[in-house]
This record gives sequence, structure tokens and C-alpha cells, in this order.
Amino acid sequence: MSTKIDEQGSIILTTDGKGPWDSPDSADIGAVGDSSGRGGRSKQDPVNPWDPTPDPAARVRGRGPSLEEMLRGKGPGFGGLPKRPNGKSWFPLIIGAFVALWLVWTSIHRIGPEQEGVVMQLGKYARTVQPGIQFTLPAPFENITKIDTKQIQTTSIGSPKPSSENLVLSKDQSIIDMAYDVRWSIKNPSLYLFQLDNPDGTVKEVAESAMRAAVANYDLTQAIGPGRGAIELEVRRRMQQVLDEYRAGVLIQSISIRQSDPPAEVTDAFREVNAAQQRRESYLNDARAYASRVNELALGETAEFDKIYVQYKQAPEVTKRRLYYETMEQVLGKVDKTIVETGGVNTYLPLPEFQKKAAQKTEPVVVTGNKQ
Repeated sequence: MSTKIDEQGSIILTTDGKGPWDSPDSADIGAVGDSSGRGGRSKQDPVNPWDPTPDPAARVRGRGPSLEEMLRGKGPGFGGLPKRPNGKSWFPLIIGAFVALWLVWTSIHRIGPEQEGVVMQLGKYARTVQPGIQFTLPAPFENITKIDTKQIQTTSIGSPKPSSENLVLSKDQSIIDMAYDVRWSIKNPSLYLFQLDNPDGTVKEVAESAMRAAVANYDLTQAIGPGRGAIELEVRRRMQQVLDEYRAGVLIQSISIRQSDPPAEVTDAFREVNAAQQRRESYLNDARAYASRVNELALGETAEFDKIYVQYKQAPEVTKRRLYYETMEQVLGKVDKTIVETGGVNTYLPLPEFQKKAAQKTEPVVVTGNKQ
């Protein structure tokens, strides 16, 4: 492209039939190349006006090494490492060391005494290994997942806070706010990992269902008082049965009820009822204790009568007289008495009367009045 000025002073643009990417002619080639003809562009080389290095040789010289060249040790990367004494590259030894480290790291596993390892081969369950040093194929052919089977996990349901009540309906249509803990462990690691999508959530849902089914068999008084132990045992049995049907690989250790109260709106009234029930239980306990004492006394007297009856069969008259004397001794031993006998018998000396009179004589006489 060139410019010309006509007679009137106007600028005229003319083209020479070449574009910026057109191949240059022989004159251009001679202008770009050196005196020896090396490094020049051929007619087929396009011209890029935005290329800061129009010389193709310079572009080749500025290009980085390819991956093939680096692996062969021709580039500035690994090829820059010093050679071994035999003239060979260190690169194969470095690759071999990495491979050996990868094999050791992914093939040898230490399983703790409280753990079991679940081995998966190409994503499929293969086997379960026990504690100790275990060997597997290197990853990704086999992978191992360590599961702590001895740890006791706790799932808490309900809370003492009024904002998170866990309301359960009892047998007598009463509402109970219950909070309890479920302690469980893993008994089959493979089932725990692969059988259920969310085993922890399943344990919680099964616990809630089992608790509602168990409390429905007890009334309010039993559920919040003496029936707690029976409810805990029944919930544990129900949960284990359901989880075994699900093949969850979970073992329920225990159920602990932390709270078993009526809703917060009726707490005060319920406390009064509870206090009255406790007083009733106290009175019943006192009555049971008294009945027990009377029963023991009656049994003792019965045993004594049986002994006397044996003696009575052997000597009826003697036994009658002895019983008479013992009875009169018990009756008359605590009262004042005077016994009058017929003539020829020494009269009974009323010592108790003398003792009373003597006590009256020895009592001091207190005289009050003004001294003259």
C-alpha cells in the first residue's frame, strides 16, 4: 500500500496487491536474511505484524523445551541435573524412588488395637482386616478405611431447654418432655459403611421411634418415676431389633434417660401432685413397716405357744399352774396390792406402802415468811 498526492493536493491510497500476511517477494527475503542466506524467511512464511520476533529462527531459539526433550534430558529442567559416574541421568532413579515410596505408603497399613480395616478393591468391598500390620495392593487398586469399633458413641435426643422439647405421649394420654442419651458402637464395619446411607441419623430416628413405642405402654406416674429403668431396657431391646433388621452393623450399649418431666407450662402444678404422691408413698411405707412388726410379733408368739403346747401334753396340771402364776405375775406386778391370809399364816408385809410413807417423811419442809 502506498500514498500519492494529485494535482489538487488530495491524498490517494494505492495498493500493491500484498497484505500484511502475504508472502514477501525475493527482495524482502534478501532484506531479512543475513549475508550467508541463513535465518531468512521463505516465501511461504507468513508475516505477523504483531510478532515481536519476526525472525523464525529467533522464535525457535526462544521457545521452551518440550516434555519429550525434558524426559530425554535435553531441556533446562531435569537435563540440568549432574550426570551419574556412568554418564547416565539421575531422572530414572528419582522416578523409581517415587514409585517405591508410593508402593510402601499405599500398601502397608497399621491398624490400631481399637480399630478394624475395611478393604475395597476397585471400589468394591473385598474384606475386613483385624488390628496389626496389614498389607494391601497399592492404590488405586485397593484402598483401606479404618473404623474405630471400640469407641462408644453417644447420640443425645431432647434437651432441658424449653425451646427444644421432645414431647412423648404416655398411656394415659399425658404429655411428657423427655431427654435421653443413646450409647452405641460399631460391631460390623462393612455393614456400617455400605448398608445405610446415614447410619448416625438412622440410630437417632430409630431411638425416637422406640422411645415413643415404649412410653406408650406406661402411664405418667410410671414414666417419670419408678418405670424409668423398665423403659430404658425396652427401648434398648426395640432399637437393637430394628437395627439388626436394617443390617446397620450397630450395637446399642445402653439408654440413659436424663429428663422425664411434664411440659414447662404445667411444671408447678405437676410438682404439687408429685409432692402429694411422695407423701402417699411415705405413709404407705410406714403402714407396711408397722404391719411387718405386728406380723413378726404374732409369729413369735405362735412359736412360743407351740413350745408350751408340747409341754402341756406331757404335764397338763403343772403347765396350767405355771401359766397361771406367770399371768398373775404380769398382771399384779405393776399395781399396789394388800394380801390377807387366813389364820396360822404369816401376814404379808406391805413393803410398797412403807416405802411410800418413808419417801413422804424425808421430803423437806419449806417455810416461808418474814423474820422477826
